[in-house]
Amino acid sequence: MKIYNKVVISTIALLLSGCASTNAYSGNVSYKNTQDVEQTTLNFGSTDLNMIAEKMVISLLQTPILDGKNRPVVMLSHVKNRTSEHIDTKSITDKIKTSLLKSGRVRVTSYNEIGDELKNELDYQSSIYVKKDTAKQIGNQVGADYKLYGEITSIEKNDGRNVDVYYKMTLNLANIESGLTEWADEKEIRKVGSKALFSN
Repeated sequence: MKIYNKVVISTIALLLSGCASTNAYSGNVSYKNTQDVEQTTLNFGSTDLNMIAEKMVISLLQTPILDGKNRPVVMLSHVKNRTSEHIDTKSITDKIKTSLLKSGRVRVTSYNEIGDELKNELDYQSSIYVKKDTAKQIGNQVGADYKLYGEITSIEKNDGRNVDVYYKMTLNLANIESGLTEWADEKEIRKVGSKALFSN
């Protein structure tokens, strides 16, 4: 009897987990423009990510530092999540990095993302397994000129019926040698919604 109950419980749990996944929505599927405004929930979403990245990149490219003449090397740090919800902040920095690289005005170091892998590869190439005339030499990586870092915060107000969510994304560009902040900007987003009159 105990074994039977375990089987029934496991089966129910499996069915419930399947209903909660995206596989449950297999009836009518259509593609949408990724730039369309996403209004499914008040949570941080793709529209918020796109608005933040666009604002920061436009602002950054207007600074004299990124005039396209010297193409400084920038290190991107992961954005700190100071909100009360889970936000994939790497998606924000990835979006900004891609747009900056496409502009042709900066170079981006990969050291903070794959530093250990780069070191392991250099160690391997300096071993007896790699031909010396093809091996890359240790000590030739380019140091970063600037570090881009920031955080996202949120404030939520709830009166039981209406919900007001405020997000603020702040980014800073610091000169690594001098320690001076050369640029800073912020993007504010406010979303308002109401709960359903009858909810489970």
